Amino acid sequence: MTTTSPPSLAAAHDAADGWWARHQRALAPVLFLLPAALMFTVYVIAPIFQSIAISFTDWDGLGVKRFIGFGNYVELASDPDFRTAMFNNVIWLLGYLLAIPIGLAMALFLNQTVFGIRLIKALFFFPFVISQVVVGLVFSWFYDPTNGLLFHVLRALGLPPVAVLSDEHLVTYGIVAAGLYPQIAYCMILYLTGLNNVRADLIEAARLEGARGFSLLWHVVLPQLRPATFIAVVVTVVGSLRSFDMISIMTQGGPYGSSRVLAYYMYEQALSEYGYRMGYGTAIATVLFLVMLVYIVFVLAQIWRQEREL
Repeated sequence: MTTTSPPSLAAAHDAADGWWARHQRALAPVLFLLPAALMFTVYVIAPIFQSIAISFTDWDGLGVKRFIGFGNYVELASDPDFRTAMFNNVIWLLGYLLAIPIGLAMALFLNQTVFGIRLIKALFFFPFVISQVVVGLVFSWFYDPTNGLLFHVLRALGLPPVAVLSDEHLVTYGIVAAGLYPQIAYCMILYLTGLNNVRADLIEAARLEGARGFSLLWHVVLPQLRPATFIAVVVTVVGSLRSFDMISIMTQGGPYGSSRVLAYYMYEQALSEYGYRMGYGTAIATVLFLVMLVYIVFVLAQIWRQEREL
């Protein structure tokens, strides 16, 4: 003798199965993304809002927080060191963008099938593998005005030595040049990967039509390198805005604070022996975040537009 479940329970079970079957395709991505979204909210979104809240206070990191409203931001508006750091960030941004065309040129040069080219590619990529600290130390020795390689090169050319890291007008450009050394290698690898996916049939068709040299590069090759260019621009811009380690290693913000950027000035005000002004430091961090947010929104808009075109 068989038993059957009550009609009400069976109907409810069938209804639940039917609801899941109808919504499974829509719910599956949400369920997969939910753990990552939760972690991102706890460890990224919440600290951002907490930092913004701290920027409206006068706090040394240990004592009682005193709410001062927009006092920190009003002080930033008249702070000459903040303006110097902001201007240096602009120099970093413009200088770092040179890594993209230089990396593309190196990738085009190395995209050949000759003996030993893989070893040469590895040597060109080596700067990106080593630590930024090592790069900063090497360039500090390179710029040494008493016995560095730059000193010997200038002396061989009959020119006077230049103390790059001690000159407030040259120091930022010298550090940017050091930062470009590994960044160019990264952009080169991105473009080498993109060149491996370029369609040879389109290139051959363009050559049959008479395209040569720069015309072939501009109209046929570069359009196929758009994904690599997009990633290179995103990584380069973000890297320039969050520059910190090279400055800390090479100059510690000197001479006289002329090589500070926003990230390093934030550290000095919030965590170094010069300040312990957590509220003022987080106000600087908030300004840097808003600058990056404008760029991030632009990047997301571009990604959304590309996804809709597919």
